[in-house]
Amino acid sequence: MASLLTQKPVVADISCIFFCLGLLLCLIRCSKAQTVPALYVFGDSLADVGNNNYLPLSIVKADFPYNGIDYPGKKITGRFSNGKNAADFIAEQLGIPSAPPYLSQPNNVFLKGVSFASGGAGIFNATEGGILEQVISLAKQVTHFSTVRGKLLQELGSIAAEEHLAKSLFPIIIGSNDILGHFKSASNKTSPQQYIALMLSTLQQIMKGLHGLGARKFLFIGLPPLGCAPKQRSLENNTDECNEQLNFWSNECNQGFKQMLQQLELELNNFHYSYFDTYTVFLNFLHNPTAYGLKEIKSACCGLGKLRAQIPCTPISQYCSNRSEYLFWDFYHPTEAAARSFVDIVFSGSGGHVSPITVQQLIVI
Repeated sequence: MASLLTQKPVVADISCIFFCLGLLLCLIRCSKAQTVPALYVFGDSLADVGNNNYLPLSIVKADFPYNGIDYPGKKITGRFSNGKNAADFIAEQLGIPSAPPYLSQPNNVFLKGVSFASGGAGIFNATEGGILEQVISLAKQVTHFSTVRGKLLQELGSIAAEEHLAKSLFPIIIGSNDILGHFKSASNKTSPQQYIALMLSTLQQIMKGLHGLGARKFLFIGLPPLGCAPKQRSLENNTDECNEQLNFWSNECNQGFKQMLQQLELELNNFHYSYFDTYTVFLNFLHNPTAYGLKEIKSACCGLGKLRAQIPCTPISQYCSNRSEYLFWDFYHPTEAAARSFVDIVFSGSGGHVSPITVQQLIVI
């Protein structure tokens, strides 16, 4: 009797072990099924990881101090940040390496992904500006992606390459420079409504081109309230308040982005997307900064002049020591801490800030 009693827990323990092992294997399989093989990033300075470093004529660069002061090894990478940026944190959330800048190794196959993003880039080619503002427009970024796709076809074969791209994630962070450029130009005769309509129609064709090259899963990042950037606040006489006109048109552009994405989903086979409402989340940061660990929401951390926003972050600038408490690193770009918080919200799946499906749902399609 005693021996039988002592054997029962052993049987129970063995059953429990097998159950736990089975559950663990299931979780591992599920986890692998939900990962993406690569990240192909398109956009502007919010996602640039160093492409502009390789543009010899461009002055739109961040390859000097104090940029990168909090990057591992205090490395100056060309990111418009004190450390990592949104593209880095998206990769981190997916458990894959940060996508390297395309121009650093343009002959690579980039099986793990690559970033085409360029500081100063816009939807319009004209957003590139003059010769000293040389950047890589969104259309040119897609041309570079077409080159990468060709190398993937050679390396993997057509079927495997198409499957690889279909499972990969394509973040798009674009449009800020177009809006800012329109309101900066005193000679612009196009109304904001006409300008945004042209922006959207141009972007729609570019997105169709990406889909035609094999992209299937898009993470589209909406515009923030651009009028609340330190640079714009510094122009508002002595009030330091947001430029509400710029905010209005930023939001109008976002509504157009959402309609455009809905239309593309109807028109194109296997077109899937998650849209991040950056505008609302940004306002939450402004209205309740302490909830996100922030204390300073108006002034830039690095720069000179009013709100440290009249002269950009350069080696002669002043910079703050409590960088994790600042929303802005320089006059337009978020700090590493703020970028991390934004991306955490993108992937949290809560709050209704990502639609029509969460990033997790997008990944497993």
